[in-house]
Amino acid sequence: MLAYIVKRLLLMIPTLIGILLVSFAIIQFVPGGPVEQLVQELRGASLAGEVSTSSAGLYRGGQGVDTERLKEIRELYGFDKPATQRFIEMLERYARFDLGYSYFHHKSVWQLIIDKLPVSISLGLWSFLLVYAVSIPLGIAKAVRNGSRFDLWTSTAILVGYAVPGFVLGVALLVFFGGGSFLQWFPLRGLTSDDWSELSLAGKVTDYFWHLAMPLTCLVVGSFAVTTMLTKNTFLEEVRRQYVMTARAKGLSERRVFYRHVFRNALIPLVTAFPAAFIGAFFTGSLLIETLFSLDGLGLLSYEAVVKRDYPVVLGSLYVFSLLGLITKLITDVLYTWVDPRVKFGADA
Repeated sequence: MLAYIVKRLLLMIPTLIGILLVSFAIIQFVPGGPVEQLVQELRGASLAGEVSTSSAGLYRGGQGVDTERLKEIRELYGFDKPATQRFIEMLERYARFDLGYSYFHHKSVWQLIIDKLPVSISLGLWSFLLVYAVSIPLGIAKAVRNGSRFDLWTSTAILVGYAVPGFVLGVALLVFFGGGSFLQWFPLRGLTSDDWSELSLAGKVTDYFWHLAMPLTCLVVGSFAVTTMLTKNTFLEEVRRQYVMTARAKGLSERRVFYRHVFRNALIPLVTAFPAAFIGAFFTGSLLIETLFSLDGLGLLSYEAVVKRDYPVVLGSLYVFSLLGLITKLITDVLYTWVDPRVKFGADA
């Protein structure tokens, strides 16, 4: 196992380099980079008569940007160097976990990610806990009552929820409960109220979940179906196996067969998927939900970085998420061998 872990860790290096190389190469062919965007902003500001004193020397009306000034702008963003040199320098920085600075936010990429984490963690972590807390017991109950009315009605309910897009549900919630045309039970924006710091501990907790109620509803309603049906089908598949028939033939009670034998084996796929789902919950942003409820998280940050061609943010966040994904995959594989000792990675067939 130790040799397997070391091998996987070493393989992460070329995998990360490959991911960054492909993304970096694509960026080179995308029009409208940060230099062009700055020139366009200066042109627009000049036409509107809003050029500041500091920018007045950069844009010269119909003559555009002076060649020397354009060269300075390229040097400012590092585009005066060949692409290969920029890529190698980027890899050297990433090896030291230096993600660079944003072109437009004038902050380090690390600081931007940390600033946006509270929103993404709040949405991802609580939605993850709610989905698992509801879906696994519900899936087990559906497996036990397979074919019953309970199974039929719950399947219909979760599939309807799965079919409704989260942003459509969000618009409906805002209209009905967010001060639209009907009731104003929940706030429209932010994670907390303006006077949050002045509230008591109980008041802070209540205010926090009060703000999260509608965004979390939009995120979890469509997520129940996959985990619930996976749990149900896994349990039903285990029930049909030979060892269950043998246990029943020995005279064991149905309850003991289910919870002593079937339960442990059926949970293996769910337990091994837990690390990936848990880590992914922290960094999986929902752009539409964040925009709809005015929540400034990683989803909105990534979208704005792509639109503004803020390459340090795009590549830096990609590097962090890819590294975490690879580490999580390794943890999942190791956990699989721990849950099911029959699995031996690297063993001969």
